[in-house]
Amino acid sequence: MALVDKYKLLLDTAKSAHIEDLHYQETDGVLHINGTAPDADVKNKLWNVYNQIDPNYISNEVAINVDLAVSTHGILARIITQDETLNIRKGPSIEQPILVAVNKNDNLFLISLANDQWWLVRTEQGQEGYCYAQYVEPIA
Repeated sequence: MALVDKYKLLLDTAKSAHIEDLHYQETDGVLHINGTAPDADVKNKLWNVYNQIDPNYISNEVAINVDLAVSTHGILARIITQDETLNIRKGPSIEQPILVAVNKNDNLFLISLANDQWWLVRTEQGQEGYCYAQYVEPIA
C-alpha cells in the first residue's frame, strides 16, 4: 500500500484545512507533507490525525513540514526545566526529531497547547516546534 493511500485521511485533512502551498510527495518510504498552516489549530489537527493513524508516530513514515503563517503570535514564556536545556521537537512526541535545544531560563513564544503534554512554540530565533508543557511558564 502506498503511503498516500495509508495516510489519505491526513492528506484530506491538510487539503480541507486550506494549507497554503500544500505539497506532498513519497520519497524513500517517507511521505513528506509541506506547506503553511493558517493557524496553530490546523497544524495541531494534522499531528492529531497522524497520531490516530500511527499511534505515537512510531513508524516514522510521515514528515510534516508545515509551518505557521508568520503573522501568528504567541505568549511570551520562560523555560523552567531542571536540566540545562529543553528540546524543541518536530512534532508533539519524544519519537519526533529534535530541532533545537533551548537553554534553561531562555524565553520563547507559546503558540498553542497541542494537547495536555505539548505546546507548539516558537523560539526567539523563529524556530517552530513542540516542547513539554510542564517545562515552560508564561511571563506575566
